[in-house]
Amino acid sequence: MSSKPRKAATASKKVTVRVAPGTYSTGEEKKKVSDKSASEGSTNGKVVAVCGAGGFIGGHLVRKLIADGHTVRAIDKKPQNLWYQRHSAAENKTLDLESLDNCKEAINGVDWIYNLAADMGGMGFIELNKGLCMLSVLINTHLLMAARTCGAQRFFYASSACVYAGFKQRTTDNPGLKEEDAYPADPEDGYGWEKLFSERMCRHFREDFGIETRVARYHNVYGPNGTYDGGREKAPAAICRKVLAAKMSGNKNIEIWGDGQQTRSFMYIDDCIYGTESIMASDILEPINLGSAEMVSINQLVDMVEGIAGIKLKRKYNLSAPKGVRGRSSDNTMIRAKMNWEPSIALQKGLEKTYAWIFDELKSGRSEKSVVNAA
Repeated sequence: MSSKPRKAATASKKVTVRVAPGTYSTGEEKKKVSDKSASEGSTNGKVVAVCGAGGFIGGHLVRKLIADGHTVRAIDKKPQNLWYQRHSAAENKTLDLESLDNCKEAINGVDWIYNLAADMGGMGFIELNKGLCMLSVLINTHLLMAARTCGAQRFFYASSACVYAGFKQRTTDNPGLKEEDAYPADPEDGYGWEKLFSERMCRHFREDFGIETRVARYHNVYGPNGTYDGGREKAPAAICRKVLAAKMSGNKNIEIWGDGQQTRSFMYIDDCIYGTESIMASDILEPINLGSAEMVSINQLVDMVEGIAGIKLKRKYNLSAPKGVRGRSSDNTMIRAKMNWEPSIALQKGLEKTYAWIFDELKSGRSEKSVVNAA
């Protein structure tokens, strides 16, 4: 089939080196943050809170911060046996952060706050649960209020590409969404509006109350130790699971939501964690894209996973299923200019790791009532 939807990232020097799974380092050509952010933005000797630590990205971030030698408080409302990763070296707390009192308890004595907490999932979840998605506004609002009360120094908010205007995403050959494309506002109903509003809250708490806020707009993060079934999973994990299920069962059919021509870019978790920490430590005040510029169609995504599995499946297109915007990718002009870096892990490589992890999960027959990984 045609490879037209695929878009190579703008040429840039690859500067991120992976030493081992869960290990991150940068090459010598990585642009250094300003002297101001290098001194004020260092996490050395600080107490760091990760809100939403029981989720996919949060679990990886906690692991990275612990590995760097930081003191970490991990907070999530889920029972800890349901966290995707639980780390004994962290102070683990179960709290519903929609409550202001719980937010104060969560971040009392903390220097830096990473807010990744939200009620969210893939398109199948956010299209059918707009009210629940909107309620996440309570989390960010109350965390900001608590940060002001408790004297926290810096606050990171995990926003989303769903803030971008829908009228900019009506064709499959999307040229990449620039940060200014969030306005005039026309975000994803429910989830996108909550994210856009919370971005503004961060801005005004910085301007009015002096809290150093940082905002990254995540573009479709995927990788091991995350959701791959149950309705909240995103496309890469869902496709890996469906292909694996077909291979294991011998039923060589796969259902694809939509016509398969819709396009997206997907960022591997290692790039997400590195970018998140770098943006937090930077002097970048405005929301910034954090995503891959490698755009593929959903059909191409299925092609890649089939290639990894060594199988070819018959495709059934469910045109009535949730499918989101027609085309979306990240324009990385700003992040390259500000950081001399952009997410660069190839989709093929990331899918191979994700596929292998989901294969192990399915083969293990793990209990849905147990934590994925405890360390």
